[in-house]
Amino acid sequence: MPRFRLPALAALFCVLPLASAFAQKTYLHCGRLLDMRAGKAQTQTEMTIVVEKGRVVAVQSGYTAGSGTEVVIDLKNKTVLPGLIDCHVHLEGETSKDGFLKELTENPADVAFGSLDHARKTLLAGFTTVRDLGGSGVNVALRNAINRGQVTGPRIFTAGKAISGTGGHMDPTNGYRQDLMGMPGPVDGVANGPDQCRQAVREQYKRGSDLIKIASTGGVLSVAKDGSSAQMTEDEIKAVVETARDLGLQVACHAHGAEGMKRAIRAGVVSIEHGTLMDDETMKLMKKFGTWYVPTITAGKSVADSARIPNYYPPLVTPKALAIGPKLQGTFGRAYKAGVKIAFGTDASVYRHGVNALEFQYMVEAGMPAYEALRAATASAAELLGQSDNLGTLEAGKLADVVAVDGDPTQDIKVMQRVRFVMKQGVVYRQE
Repeated sequence: MPRFRLPALAALFCVLPLASAFAQKTYLHCGRLLDMRAGKAQTQTEMTIVVEKGRVVAVQSGYTAGSGTEVVIDLKNKTVLPGLIDCHVHLEGETSKDGFLKELTENPADVAFGSLDHARKTLLAGFTTVRDLGGSGVNVALRNAINRGQVTGPRIFTAGKAISGTGGHMDPTNGYRQDLMGMPGPVDGVANGPDQCRQAVREQYKRGSDLIKIASTGGVLSVAKDGSSAQMTEDEIKAVVETARDLGLQVACHAHGAEGMKRAIRAGVVSIEHGTLMDDETMKLMKKFGTWYVPTITAGKSVADSARIPNYYPPLVTPKALAIGPKLQGTFGRAYKAGVKIAFGTDASVYRHGVNALEFQYMVEAGMPAYEALRAATASAAELLGQSDNLGTLEAGKLADVVAVDGDPTQDIKVMQRVRFVMKQGVVYRQE
């Protein structure tokens, strides 16, 4: 996978932003501005975005400026679009050959320091907002530290610790010796029966999660034999969704097998993550219930590639990665053609952080037009997050999250892998 080239100045400011726009107005002179509000590609030329106090205050035709005391940023040879949104990341970790050993050797402080680098790389790649779908709880502290301005990273909406049943994808003791397994429960994200499911949701709410994530089927990287069978009952999922809804939280659902997806969709989850083995009936249900699909094609390709390296994964994981990973891109293509709602997500952590934009290339290869792929990571992703009033398009009143690239991504989607300018909430973090 390609490496990003960071400019020398950005490398010096790995924690601090390059420039702040809060003190005065900033005028962004945009050679080409992609309008993500439209149903088809619309590019405006020679436009100015006016930013003040972290928000867009105007979008104007021509290259305008103020009284002479403002900051003017020249993006006249760039294509400008809203800050990108990745709806499925895990900022606490990153794939490695000793990844499963690290679960037993790293302390929360080790995880926290590693997550700082992952968050920085993600932001510098143009992803100004992410949905972190499960970790140890360090992700909640990382969100808070970023919000306080103590460290650099994207805006995070986090699920805290994800939830499944005993032996399910989120059981932290899968693969342990029996004398080490213990009896993990709702506090640990392991819940059996509706009552424990309600308790598990309330635990994550108490700990500060922005949403809830469950696993209604097995998974690829958990040390368990089956990666696709249904592992939560519909009553259990309903208990999660109803409790979360009472608390004002959405529910995202990891699922590979069709039966687990159908149960989750009928129970009211907001999104299906991965969805590898979804069938036509599943797609019809998703359209009926308005359920979003977050495909994570990059993750499928990455785990399949890693599984071909001898001893990269434990023996139980390797065959699942080889069987499930290569199917994701084809499933995405069928879901897109069927009219399922799609939001951009990559499962960053099962590949290295900072190359999230590879997903655009894979989406286009599978048949989605480049502009629609870009919308999936902007306006559509903001809608999934319930943040359309703040994110997803560049309009007056919205947060000033702005990225710029060379060339025209609607004609060559690969330029999204070389972001040249990043502004998050009026603050510049990257400028080349």
